[in-house]
Amino acid sequence: MCNYRKDSGNSEIKEMVPELIDWCRRQLASSGGDKAVIGISGGKDSTVVAALMAAAIGADSVYGFILPAGDQNDLETAQEICRHLQICYQVIDIAAIIAAFNSCLSAVSDSGIINQVSAQTDLNLPPRVRMALLYAISQSIPDSRVINTSNLSEDWIGYITLYGDSAGAFAPLGMLTSDEVIAVGHELGVPARYLLLPPADGLTGRSDEEVFGFSYAELNDYIRNGELVNQETKAQIDRLHRISRFKFLPLPMFRPPFAIKANDLANIYQQGDKQQ
Repeated sequence: MCNYRKDSGNSEIKEMVPELIDWCRRQLASSGGDKAVIGISGGKDSTVVAALMAAAIGADSVYGFILPAGDQNDLETAQEICRHLQICYQVIDIAAIIAAFNSCLSAVSDSGIINQVSAQTDLNLPPRVRMALLYAISQSIPDSRVINTSNLSEDWIGYITLYGDSAGAFAPLGMLTSDEVIAVGHELGVPARYLLLPPADGLTGRSDEEVFGFSYAELNDYIRNGELVNQETKAQIDRLHRISRFKFLPLPMFRPPFAIKANDLANIYQQGDKQQ
């Protein structure tokens, strides 16, 4: 269940949406882009991001790519969403790419380096293949950028794939919980049928909440209020948050005893690795 309440912070969302649209427009421009490439899954997050970018730069500058790995239950929904938003879209089956990867992994397994391909590898491979393909497409569409579609709720507990759905030029929903994403979608005029489907990873056949062991309502309440009645759930969320932080930290770099005197425009190299 999405546990969305229409009376939950609706006035704040209404005021925020124009700012969010303008932010998306400015972020894209600051990256040197004027077109958006988005992986469309059929879920609310990619739908809302596509709607935001269409509002920011025009639907004719937004490209949606639906990338099923063989059969996908929400394939028709994903296409309906693209048609509703009037964005250019294409369906590309990545099953053959996954099969090619698995063939290579089998060769590694046969060599004895690994005993067998892990279940986690099977789960993370499709998102990474999708992102690699999105970037390959984007680099062939002049001045386009891949836009991240993750939300704060799933990011908070690390429910993303590193170098997969965690990637993108910027993340419009990265500071919004799942229920707030739904509210943004309503403000953008996205039909409720595309926003209120139970979130699922499309990989395990289970809903997100079945995978988590707790509800989005509990997770979102804890994120915004800092408290939960169920202390076991709080401890579980805290643990998932703690062990997944590496997915969001800048790449650690060893700091040698050599000065950098060039102008570090992004202030990256002057910071160095502060965890030594």
